[in-house]
Amino acid sequence: MLAKINETALLVGYFSYPEFNVCRVLRPKVERMVTAFDSIKFLYIDIHRYPQISGQFIVFAVPTIIVLRNGKELRRISRHISVGELKSFLDRIVQLQGEEDENSR
Repeated sequence: MLAKINETALLVGYFSYPEFNVCRVLRPKVERMVTAFDSIKFLYIDIHRYPQISGQFIVFAVPTIIVLRNGKELRRISRHISVGELKSFLDRIVQLQGEEDENSR
């Protein structure tokens, strides 16, 4: 799983655990929104099943969303998560990536 995190150009990591009601309600909303972007991957990380990964990313609260680019953290949102705010951030990242791709040609 760690290899997938480090090798994916743009990834939204959703750290939580299934028994927590807030995480269970929020996850499908975030997953639907993220998967609408062709260039961004969604990865659910159960912190109880993968404690080494949550430890590596220093996740102490759930839910925590970490936006990563090639394994490097761009943004972290914990506990009080606005799906609209996350979408705005992802829109900007995708736009910047498109500009970078055009400039590299």
